[in-house]
Amino acid sequence: MKMNNALLAAAVILGMSSVAHAADQGHGKITFTGNIIDAPCSISSDSVDQTIELGQISNAKLKDGGHSTAKNFEIKLEDCSFGTEAAKNKVQVTFSGMESVAGNGLLGMSGTAKGASLAITQANGEIIKLGKPTTEQSLQSGKNTLNFATYVQGDGASAVITEGDFTAVTDFTVAYN
Repeated sequence: MKMNNALLAAAVILGMSSVAHAADQGHGKITFTGNIIDAPCSISSDSVDQTIELGQISNAKLKDGGHSTAKNFEIKLEDCSFGTEAAKNKVQVTFSGMESVAGNGLLGMSGTAKGASLAITQANGEIIKLGKPTTEQSLQSGKNTLNFATYVQGDGASAVITEGDFTAVTDFTVAYN
């Protein structure tokens, strides 16, 4: 009888411990963020926070103000509706950020790499200076894609190109006219 009670007690204890393990079979957290804006279009969530990988760039390519191969990127607008304000179907984008130490209006880089800046261009290849709006682009109702490109450019003939990693961050502001 003592043996049966001991086995029963062991079975109950083991059963309780397996219930304790089964109580948390995984958990997580989801945070939803965003903001409501007064604009005729929404900025696609794919475009709000992007990372553009420029790869490994030869220092020889940047000498004397040379530049890397351009990498395209886009800002997607969606749910565009102009209603009675059809005149607001034009848009300009302004990029901002830390200007290059070269003082050339291009985006500065952080990191160990030195002697170069990041250029942002419109689809036609025209360089966009930081803080200056792009050429006006017309929009249509629904979805729109604003096309841009970027490349690394050497800071000129007197610039010493130092190899290393870099990061450059720009914010953009969309203004409807």
